[in-house]
Amino acid sequence: MNWTGAAYSQEVSVMNEATPATSDQAVDRMQQLILEIVQALVDEPDAVSVEVIEDRDATVLSVCVSPADIGKVIGKQGRTARSLRTILGAASMKLHHHFALDIIEDDDDEEDGEPTPD
Repeated sequence: MNWTGAAYSQEVSVMNEATPATSDQAVDRMQQLILEIVQALVDEPDAVSVEVIEDRDATVLSVCVSPADIGKVIGKQGRTARSLRTILGAASMKLHHHFALDIIEDDDDEEDGEPTPD
């Protein structure tokens, strides 16, 4: 196949359209993707939230779910959580940006707004 001229230019243009222009767009897209997947897994989708925490080398997506749904997001032997992390890893390669996933149980029983010690 000859990669010179207009065909090559057109191919590069299509590849550039598939990837977000900025890191912020990539983070927003991954946040929305994880939110939608987790909401589809749980019984209380309105209780799901995804917080973005910027780190030096990566972006951490912190998923907060209700205590009743934590098992559904983690899965048997952590298989569902591992699958979510695999999706993030694949997207990280495409977007050239590292993502990590934290799954947090939402404690509505907190009185002072601080998490309870484990």
